[in-house]
Amino acid sequence: MDIATLIGLVLGCVLLVGAILLGGDFGMFVNIPSILVVVGGTIASLFIRYQMAEAFSITGIMGNAFSNKQEPPEDVINQIIDMASIARKDGILALEKVKSENVFLQSAINHCVDGADPEFLEAVLEKDMAYLGDRHAKGIDMMAGLAEAAPAFGMIGTLIGLVQMLANMSDPSAIGPAMAVALLTTLYGAVIANLFFLPIGKKLDNYSKSELISRQVIIDGIIGIQKGVNPRMLQEALKAALPPKLRVE
Repeated sequence: MDIATLIGLVLGCVLLVGAILLGGDFGMFVNIPSILVVVGGTIASLFIRYQMAEAFSITGIMGNAFSNKQEPPEDVINQIIDMASIARKDGILALEKVKSENVFLQSAINHCVDGADPEFLEAVLEKDMAYLGDRHAKGIDMMAGLAEAAPAFGMIGTLIGLVQMLANMSDPSAIGPAMAVALLTTLYGAVIANLFFLPIGKKLDNYSKSELISRQVIIDGIIGIQKGVNPRMLQEALKAALPPKLRVE
C-alpha cells in the first residue's frame, strides 16, 4: 500500500476540518443541495464522457493510487543480470528454469526460451508496453476530466445560488446566508479537484512512467541477453534508467 497517498489525504482533510472548526461552526459548511450539484454533476459528466464500463472502472483506477505493486527498477536490473549470467554460462535454454513474479518479465523469458527472433521479440514487447501506456493514459485522462468538472459544477452551483438570492432581494437579512450557501459549491468543487482528483491523477501518472521505464529495461535486457552481451556491460547499459545515486550503488 502506498502510505504517502493515505497520509496526504488524511492530512489534507484534517487541516481543512481544523481550519473550519477554528473559524466557526462546522455545520455552516455543510449544504446538501450544494453537495448534490458538485458531486452529482461531476459523476454525470463522467458518464457522458466515457462508456458505461469505463465509467464504473473509476473506483478501481483511483484505488491504484493507494497500492504500489511495482518492482523497483534496480531490482528488475538485478534479475536481468542474473539471467544474463545464467544464459552466458549455460545457454539461453537454461532460462526455462527461471521464474519471476513480474508478469511482463516472465513473458519475455518465455518468448526468449521459445527461440523468438530478437527483432520480433522486441516488436512484441514494445507493442505490449505501448498498449499498457494507452490504458494508463485513459485512466489519467479520466482523473483530469473529473478535476476539470468538479470546479466547473461548483461555479454552476454558485450561479444557481446567486440567482435564487437575487430573486429574494426583498429580504435583506437573507442575503448574507444565501451568499454563503452559494459560495459553498465553489468551495466543494475546489476541494474535491485539488485534494483528490488532481493529486491522484498525478500519482497515477508517476506510477505509469515508472512502470514503463521498468518495462523498457526488461526489453533492453532480454534483447541484450539474446544477443549475448556481456552481463557487466549489459548492467552498465541498463543502469542508465536509474537515478545517479542508485547507479553508483
